[in-house]
Amino acid sequence: MTKNINGTILVIYYSRNGATRQLAELIAEGIESVPGASARIRTVPSVSATSEATEPEIPASGPPYVEHKDLEECVGLALGSPTRFGNMASAMKYFLDNTTSQWLSGALAGKPASVFTSTGSMHGGQESTLLSMIIPLMHHGMVIVGLPYSNPELMNTQTGGSPYGVTHYAKTDGSAPISTEEKKLAIAQGKRLAEIALKLA
Repeated sequence: MTKNINGTILVIYYSRNGATRQLAELIAEGIESVPGASARIRTVPSVSATSEATEPEIPASGPPYVEHKDLEECVGLALGSPTRFGNMASAMKYFLDNTTSQWLSGALAGKPASVFTSTGSMHGGQESTLLSMIIPLMHHGMVIVGLPYSNPELMNTQTGGSPYGVTHYAKTDGSAPISTEEKKLAIAQGKRLAEIALKLA
């Protein structure tokens, strides 16, 4: 593994209605609260069922699309996706499926990673989606960073929250705002990830 001590934590997300993006921004806020750490937010393009359809090379708004070099340059990774039938979205899966070169080179081995998700229903597979994202990260040799119960919000939340990573219950129309507990957990997750990443780096 190539050691990198620049303190860059990569936050990759996919979002359709904005909730997962909001979590990504809160996690980035937690990362930025740690001296020596900086957040690099990136997204992934949508996957279309129409073979001729493609996304533009640059998103119309928001952060740029992630590049494989971002994985190589970071000291830690936060990965977020909305739930799709208890699994990560196809756009995120497609991106991860194309990281074979980084797997072969060990670019992510030994780096810490955390995951986060948003779902339209209370029991829409939040934890199984987090686990689906953890599996490829473990194949990359990453060190999984969760949320410990020393964060009291895990016991008090009435919406999202998980020891596997922060979650958000957005409702089917995406109208539910990030709750106070979810916000605190997202920031705490980013902070914990950054602290561990800097120690490992």
